Amino acid sequence: MLTPVVIFVYNRPQHTRRTIEALANNFLAKETEVFIYSDSAKNNSNIELVNETRNYIDTLTNLNYFKKTEIIKAKKNKGLANSIISGVSEIIDRYGKVIVVEDDLISSNDFLSYMNSALDFYKNNEIIWSISGFNIPIEIPSDYSHDVYLSYRGCSWGWATWKDRWDKVDWNVSDYNKFKIDKKLRKKLNRGGRDMANMLDMQMEGKIDSWAIRWCYSQSKQSRLTVYPIKTRIKNIGLDGSGTHSGISTRYDFEFSNNNELCNFENVELNKFILKRFQNHYMKLHHYYLYRLKKLIKNLSGK
Repeated sequence: MLTPVVIFVYNRPQHTRRTIEALANNFLAKETEVFIYSDSAKNNSNIELVNETRNYIDTLTNLNYFKKTEIIKAKKNKGLANSIISGVSEIIDRYGKVIVVEDDLISSNDFLSYMNSALDFYKNNEIIWSISGFNIPIEIPSDYSHDVYLSYRGCSWGWATWKDRWDKVDWNVSDYNKFKIDKKLRKKLNRGGRDMANMLDMQMEGKIDSWAIRWCYSQSKQSRLTVYPIKTRIKNIGLDGSGTHSGISTRYDFEFSNNNELCNFENVELNKFILKRFQNHYMKLHHYYLYRLKKLIKNLSGK
């Protein structure tokens, strides 16, 4: 049986439409069960767009895009982090594995093929924590001959995992007091990007609401790895200021071509060159997020 896809939507009807239509264009779409979680409006200013988004997804059950389409509408606003944690938990408990997409991700037409094959290939390799469908724009060595590489950091832009990995996450980060003063643990987490330890600090201080940094922290604690494709299967269209948790950026504004080729999955080794490029990629991003956070705090304080 193919892996089910969980899609999380909120208040971006046009982005949602493009995300779902791209997924429907996948080779395995007709054989795939899709679960769409729609969060409720946080305040009155979002009600109209949330309703417009829900009106669109309500039409999908009659369009036969997928093998099955199930829509779950929250009665109260959960926020993105709680929505993803509860939604993924519900579906992964039923199916044992899951592919996750948010409402601003355009997938290539072999995205589902790539994800299902990767989940099958790495299922029994316990060192693999998750599968990413997205590849960040970093330099790959010219002599690197593999279709995939490994990273210390999971990706939230089109990803997949298995129940036995998901169940190992401590969402409360109960050992945070030890982590925040342990230089070795902080350095270990930052192998996946120089922003990560500070991002976990902000999460635990209530300054951000992120499921992903907690997911990645559990990955780091257990010394697990994420599989990334050399050829990305995902494009993010949400960095246009429309997202609740994203600003405006052209950092990932690139085109990908739909792929019609098999990805050769292997038990590859960590590549030092790629790991360093991957880590450094998030250095500038870290400064960007700090700038945004300081600006937000300044606006809230009125100073």
